Amino acid sequence: MVQGSRSSPASLSLCSLGGVMAALRSLLLLSVSLALCAAVYEDQVGKFDWRQQYVGRLKFSSLESGQGAKKLIAVTEKNVITALNSRTGDILWRHVDKDTSEGSVDALLMYGQDAITISGGRLLRSWESNIGALNWETVLEPATFQMVSFAGTQETARYVAVLKNSYIALYFLSNGHQKWSEPLPDSDTVQYQLLHSSYKGVVHVVGIVPHSHISVLTFSVEDGSISSRIQVPTPWLSSLQGFCGVVGDGVLICADAVSVSLHILPLQSGEEMIKYPLQSLGVELVEDIKQLSVITAPRGPVGMALSQFFIQISPRRFLLMQYRDGTVSPLRDFPQISLVTFASTADKTVAAVMQCKTDMKSHPETENPAGQSCVQEPWHCPGQTYTINLYLAESGRRLLETTMTFTLEQNCVRPDSLYLQLFLKKDDSVGYRALVQTEDNQLLFLQQPGKLLWLREESLADVITMEMVDLPLTGAQAELEGEFGKKADGLLGMFFKRLSSQLILLQSWSAHLWKMFCDARKPRSQIRSEINIDTLARDDFNLQKMMVMVTSSGKLFGIESSSGSILWKFYLQGVLPGSSFKLLIQRTTAHFPHPPQCTLLVKDKETSVSSLYVFNPIFGKLSQLTPPPLQRPIMQSFLLPIMDHDYAKVLLLLDDQHKVITFPATKYVLQQLQELSPTVFFYLVDSEKGKLTGLRLHKVPISQGALYSFPSRSLF
Repeated sequence: MVQGSRSSPASLSLCSLGGVMAALRSLLLLSVSLALCAAVYEDQVGKFDWRQQYVGRLKFSSLESGQGAKKLIAVTEKNVITALNSRTGDILWRHVDKDTSEGSVDALLMYGQDAITISGGRLLRSWESNIGALNWETVLEPATFQMVSFAGTQETARYVAVLKNSYIALYFLSNGHQKWSEPLPDSDTVQYQLLHSSYKGVVHVVGIVPHSHISVLTFSVEDGSISSRIQVPTPWLSSLQGFCGVVGDGVLICADAVSVSLHILPLQSGEEMIKYPLQSLGVELVEDIKQLSVITAPRGPVGMALSQFFIQISPRRFLLMQYRDGTVSPLRDFPQISLVTFASTADKTVAAVMQCKTDMKSHPETENPAGQSCVQEPWHCPGQTYTINLYLAESGRRLLETTMTFTLEQNCVRPDSLYLQLFLKKDDSVGYRALVQTEDNQLLFLQQPGKLLWLREESLADVITMEMVDLPLTGAQAELEGEFGKKADGLLGMFFKRLSSQLILLQSWSAHLWKMFCDARKPRSQIRSEINIDTLARDDFNLQKMMVMVTSSGKLFGIESSSGSILWKFYLQGVLPGSSFKLLIQRTTAHFPHPPQCTLLVKDKETSVSSLYVFNPIFGKLSQLTPPPLQRPIMQSFLLPIMDHDYAKVLLLLDDQHKVITFPATKYVLQQLQELSPTVFFYLVDSEKGKLTGLRLHKVPISQGALYSFPSRSLF
């Protein structure tokens, strides 16, 4: 007979301790395993429903020349350096810098396949434009940046010259190393603003003492020594920027609006300016001249500067001028012009001129969804149709078969930038493509005779606010909502109503099945997207929405959420940069037959002047309702959970005099506000004084047509 053994208390404690240790080891192993694991989000592996990339409004741009050119380099106001495919508009590469003044790109130069930029006035960089790689980077000395230019010898650029308010420095193009740096004399009184090199071993720096004189310094490229210094009296000149430019072999040209004349000074040998009144040159002056501007061609890395230049006499009149052999002569007068620019390819240089097409019989006035009118504006173009023509720069002769015609979508929108991609055809004639930027931040790339290759809505790079709006019901969905009818219809009426609604649903389901069967037999490339403004309808699970977006430029978009298609857009003309926006949904699509209603409150940053825009968020059309005029700056706004008879929520606006404005302001709404007033409060924050003020809505007789509020107390 075997007798069982009994475990001692010590052995039991050891067993329990061993179990705890085993559990701890397992827990430690699990934690280590988790630390070695990694995960990615779906968007990191490209699983987007849709994706749109933008770079922002163009600040500088350079287009490759030549028949097979496929790239354009651009710098934007969002501190982005990018390369776009000029055939498709797709982003080839981009670099996003700091969203501060340190990341702001001050200049762009192109040297072959290298893009030279200056960021924040302190970083000089060279980029390989094909792949976006950084060739080299140099930190500049601290000072206020003024200008950058090429410098060199033997008619070729070899260096980058950087001008700041107190010094000039030269850097090698090959590696960014500094060759020399020299202080500028009298920089505390002289404003050095202009830099030029004729690629002959010297660099000219031009400074000005406003309404006194200009100072011209000539530096040697080899060692930075000053070889000459000239002072010329210019009591009529206040600034060099916009009023002066360098043409030809280092000749300074300045415009004087008071005497309506041009002043010429050779930088190398001149001691005094030569005056040329425009009337003595045969220029007919009809309008009063308030300001003259000089527009010169951008400088390339080879050869001397172009001898031709534009003089802007008025906002829409330009003169093509030429300085040659010591003489200034007008080549062509361009009245009623919107934009001008120069472009070169091989040995040909052209002047491009954009103007409004005045014969508008075939182009009716475009509809303005925002309800704005700009007919009285001097820049107004009926039909929004423009033409671009090319002229030989050296003679002013118009080049035949170079006319390009295009029409802008939005009314009250002006083109404000023009860049050309020039090339020579097989017969040695000039061909070109044009990049046009409008004031609502739209980019259009065109080829002759006006075919639109691609379009980019760059205002979407800076979306300020957005709201998601439900799409309207289809007829079948509306029938389903009321399929049982009303009690007043009686039992038989409700039965037939239910029966008819089910038949409608069966018909809709059959049509959907037939469409799926037909689409399944087609190649994927042939299946058209039927999402448009007329076929918008709510899906079965109400996942598809209308995305209403407001951008900083004052342009509004309606984007369908499932595909990213832009279904409508309109531009609020006159919205200034820095304005604040608040988008409010006053009525959704749930209250058929009343249309949905959105209200946009726009407040100017400088003047605090506010304005209201009421529109339909599904179709992007301005509402028939007239919003109340806002005479005073608006301090606060919000929606109340009460509605008028048309199911629109009540919007309260508080101005700087503590007056409350209601929209809509019907008698029914005011009666509800009378009852709700003890529970309506406003809170205003003064960030400068650190003060929070509370305001309470105050009852007044409805007949007065307005409500007022008064301070309840200062919290701190």
